[in-house]
Amino acid sequence: MTRVREQLRTYFAAQPAEQRRMLKQLRDIARAVAPGAEDAWSYRMPALRLDGRILVYYAGFRAHVSLFPMTDGIRRAFAADLKAYKTSKGTIQFQVDKRVPVTLVKRLIKARIAELRAGRLLS
Repeated sequence: MTRVREQLRTYFAAQPAEQRRMLKQLRDIARAVAPGAEDAWSYRMPALRLDGRILVYYAGFRAHVSLFPMTDGIRRAFAADLKAYKTSKGTIQFQVDKRVPVTLVKRLIKARIAELRAGRLLS
């Protein structure tokens, strides 16, 4: 087993059941939108890498899971859609007592792919 796979396995095993389910769902959504994405591990968090660059990180916390980096441009473009979620610089939080908004996550990841491929720097 590769080092990244072992880190992911250990990370997921340490998460409470609901966070683990949501994290796997975020990973599955991202891989469906970006089939060439590869698992990565950075900043002590699971991530997906696309075209050699980090596409997204996803992480579990006590009451939520987070998806990042979501740049200022993405947060502005999806401001209306994100009103129901807590956001901060670079992250969007999904509460564990609610469902992952699959359609929104797909759209966010597609926007992130477009940013990466356009060569924009993270902001």
